[in-house]
Amino acid sequence: MNTLEFVKVISDSDIEIVAALAKEIWQEYYTDILGSAQVEYMVSNFQSPAAIRKNAGEGYHYRYYILKLNGEAVGYMAFTIENGALFISKLYIKKAYRGRQVASYVIDYFKQLGADYDLYKLWLTVNKNNALAIAVYEHLGFVKDREQVTDIGNGFVMDDYIMVKNI
Repeated sequence: MNTLEFVKVISDSDIEIVAALAKEIWQEYYTDILGSAQVEYMVSNFQSPAAIRKNAGEGYHYRYYILKLNGEAVGYMAFTIENGALFISKLYIKKAYRGRQVASYVIDYFKQLGADYDLYKLWLTVNKNNALAIAVYEHLGFVKDREQVTDIGNGFVMDDYIMVKNI
């Protein structure tokens, strides 16, 4: 694989790219796991340009990056630092680039970033029915720490594992 670029999301056009990636990836991947109604709700409320602006703004401090391979946007990620750990809020990769070690490079980036900030662990949430992602995270050294059910409104919940990796 050629060099993976981590392009910090700064401008409104960057935010639009992330939102377009989110819509494409979520509809393609998560419809079978969550159903189309919940995917549409989550994209509209948590992956839209307005939601991305809010999460990257005052009080939230999520850092978003577009993942580019050979100049093409192949996915996106977002993270924040809290309580001595790096929380991986988002890591989404287009279908054509899954299985090509993009996630491994991103996790290596997070490990280095965590070490640079003297953090002790990485953590993330993953849907309990997302067997592929769970297998990838376990292969990359994450372990299931606990379960979490979060009401996200409109009759929907996120039914997740919290997975952790010490760094």
